[in-house]
Amino acid sequence: MQGFYAALAVLASALGCGLLMGIERERRKGSGPHRALAGVRSFTLASLTGAAAALSGSVALLGAGAAFVAALGVVAYARDRSENPGVATEIALLLAYLIGVLCASDRLLAAALAVMVTGLLALRGPLHEFSNHWLQPGEVRSGLVLAALVLLVFPLVPNQPMVQGLLNPQVVFRLVIVLLVIQSLAHVARRLMQARQAVVLSALASGFVSSTATIASLGMDVRTGKAPARAQAAGAVLSCVATALHVLVVAATVQPHWLPYLALPALAGAAMAAVWGLWLLWGAADQSTAKAPLQADAPMFKLRDVVLITLLLTGIQVGVAWLERTQGNAGMMAGALLAALADVHAAAAAVLMHALPTEAEAIGVERALMAALLVHAVSKSVVAWVSGGGAYALAVAPGVLAHTLAFVGVLVLI
Repeated sequence: MQGFYAALAVLASALGCGLLMGIERERRKGSGPHRALAGVRSFTLASLTGAAAALSGSVALLGAGAAFVAALGVVAYARDRSENPGVATEIALLLAYLIGVLCASDRLLAAALAVMVTGLLALRGPLHEFSNHWLQPGEVRSGLVLAALVLLVFPLVPNQPMVQGLLNPQVVFRLVIVLLVIQSLAHVARRLMQARQAVVLSALASGFVSSTATIASLGMDVRTGKAPARAQAAGAVLSCVATALHVLVVAATVQPHWLPYLALPALAGAAMAAVWGLWLLWGAADQSTAKAPLQADAPMFKLRDVVLITLLLTGIQVGVAWLERTQGNAGMMAGALLAALADVHAAAAAVLMHALPTEAEAIGVERALMAALLVHAVSKSVVAWVSGGGAYALAVAPGVLAHTLAFVGVLVLI
């Protein structure tokens, strides 16, 4: 009796999966000579057939059922006389059969797969619009490069320390992928935001690429008279939100054990930068800081720039580790401060690799990180003064220092 109820549960699951997929296809089936291959009954029967074949335990019956459904799809496609014949319904019908088979071994996975397939079928219009009209050729090429790096190259990169234990190639490559993803997201965000003139999100997106470069770019617009100082300063301070969050990204990439210890300080720093930047933006006479539209075929990222940044980060990391090995904590501190003049994330990556938060050397890591953050804040303030002049720097520097002190202060308290 227990086996009977178990078989009923399998058939009920297959029935639900088939109905879910079939109802969506029925709505698009059409009528007359151009109607599609299958609707709600066909999909439900295909799913039930798969479940029944699986319950029978016959491998030959399973294969025969799959071959029969596949043959139906081939015949239907050959007889299709519509202007734009496709194979989505034929593939989905075969999937319905296989989902029915899967119900006998894992009903939860079968249900999840049925929902995914139904969602893909239902989103035909938006997916076609996205692929044919919204997505640009440069973005397609960038996506293919990123997919190849993640799926093909990354698994082949050695995951063991080299160069006398100072360098792990897979950690370096992981950093490349993280930077590529951040640049890709920033590119998509800028495309979405330019139509809405979203100053806040534009600054955040640019800050994830480089907050220092964003501050310099906005400052040059002030110096040339293209935009008022306060509105540009708002965007500059808001880009520092990305700086704080980027430290978390670096920690998660190079030394995940530090992530719980840095989460609250980074969020405090990001919140302070957000509040200060929004206050500047609220009081600005002209809030328009939108930049020129992106090029029609702009890629999502610049691989050369990412490689150069990664080489910089890796070189600084190896240099700081070498200084620490030869000069002790004083060498690590000196290396971190020098690195922070160029990029705080390089300094963070270098010092976080030195020790785990539970080890005795962790206090030296925290001090070096705090010093690097303060040096980088001063460096950004100098960049603001050089690029945008005194009025721009006076608006930017307090926000940059406040967000850094919030980060450092919370890190000291915990």
